[in-house]
Amino acid sequence: MARLALLSVSNKTGLTDLARSLVEEFEFDLISSGGTAQALKDAGLPVTKVADYTGSPEILGGRVKTLHPRIHGGILARRDVPQDITDLENNQIRPIDLVVVNLYPFEETIAKPGVTLSQAVEQIDIGGPAMLRASSKNFAHLAVLCDPAQYDEYLEELRQNKGVASLEFRQKAALKGFSHTASYDQAIASYLAGTQNYTLSGTQLQSLRYGENPHQSAAWYQTGTTPTGWADATKLQGKELSYNNLVDLEAARQIIAEFTDTPAATIIKHTNPCGTALGKTIVEAYQKAFNADAVSAFGGIVALNRPIDADTASELTKTFLECVVAPSCDADAQEIVAAKSKVRVLTLADLSSGPKETVKTIAGGFLIQAADDAIADTSQWQVVTERQPTASELAELLFAWKVCKHIKSNAIVISGDRTTLGVGAGQMNRVGSVKIALEKAGDKAKGATLASDGFFPFDDSVKTAAAAGITAIVQPGGSLRDKDSIKAANELGLVMVFTSMRHFLH
Repeated sequence: MARLALLSVSNKTGLTDLARSLVEEFEFDLISSGGTAQALKDAGLPVTKVADYTGSPEILGGRVKTLHPRIHGGILARRDVPQDITDLENNQIRPIDLVVVNLYPFEETIAKPGVTLSQAVEQIDIGGPAMLRASSKNFAHLAVLCDPAQYDEYLEELRQNKGVASLEFRQKAALKGFSHTASYDQAIASYLAGTQNYTLSGTQLQSLRYGENPHQSAAWYQTGTTPTGWADATKLQGKELSYNNLVDLEAARQIIAEFTDTPAATIIKHTNPCGTALGKTIVEAYQKAFNADAVSAFGGIVALNRPIDADTASELTKTFLECVVAPSCDADAQEIVAAKSKVRVLTLADLSSGPKETVKTIAGGFLIQAADDAIADTSQWQVVTERQPTASELAELLFAWKVCKHIKSNAIVISGDRTTLGVGAGQMNRVGSVKIALEKAGDKAKGATLASDGFFPFDDSVKTAAAAGITAIVQPGGSLRDKDSIKAANELGLVMVFTSMRHFLH
């Protein structure tokens, strides 16, 4: 008798190709339900509807269709237990050798703006997780696939092992199945619990060589059932990603996500930008970012908000870089960067979407906060000085403010021509950060702008900035001595703008 495969999927990527190979190459019979059965029929493949196989029609609008002894008996039967085989025969149940199932898109549904509770609840899968758990439990006797990425590997298993997937493959697939249902249930529980309960779980994508230092173990996990963010990136070349690479790549992504309308480039060292710039072309943006601090750029992480073209690729190969990420990479550019084979080159189509919250562990627990994803709106800013900014100065202040948001506090950014000229990061006092940024900018500070992630508690930094040639300052405001800073700015002929929003980054 032909072997039996049960296919019931929400995500139909690769479905018909898999099914055709099962039928034509390995002589499987197919049973399926709902939209999956229709998709197979439309592809001209022989398939029996679950309702016809079980003799029980789908009821409750499709809520109950696979929850039936002929389905779960076929999945859970142990082929080496005589009583199980007798039970199958007495109830006219065929053993199922392959289960292909993925779940209703609950996470995608709740991510949509304005989704209602009833809409979310309707996307809670019941039959899918039941089949997924049952088939994962019985991996000793059948295989389960819950991700289209597994299809080719499974078919290759059959080809190499005389039509039978190895026990090692089946156990690995079962682990993926249990991880899939765990992540799915966690998403549901977290959604229904709201702020009362927060559970964090993930599926390990990769064991990393080490963490921040060689004596620290580390691993990379994907949250949720659908790969997003860096889990969805494509590595075109280069060595394996390290813990520090991923941390720096995320810092670079957050900065580059601030700029969408204009080609932008940023170069990251230890999560802080040593150079960020806008340009008319992506190669110009990269050149400006690199020249902002060419010494620090050595060994840096580069993020670009436009595809890598041949001109940019040529520039990228002129120095040692750890990683480069962009939305895509032209074929000609790939050939050029291949000359630096150890450089990790990644593509991530959506560089703008990030996590909605941040998590930090502390002894005995963890802290959750909403992501600092507020969009800067200059119409809400307050010009507090007598001198008003020109349109060009306001645009420069906005650029500096966007970059400053992503620098370790106390953070100061000096910018000109939409390019960072000096960065002061992570100092224990703001005066120190101002001095470091101005020292780095040097003579380029003349006519430049300055952004501060927090207010100035005294007017000393304003005076120091003016003495170096700074002509415009953007800061949150809110100090008890704001009047002193405003007075100093007026006396020195500076523009000063208050945003009424600070961006501490600890």
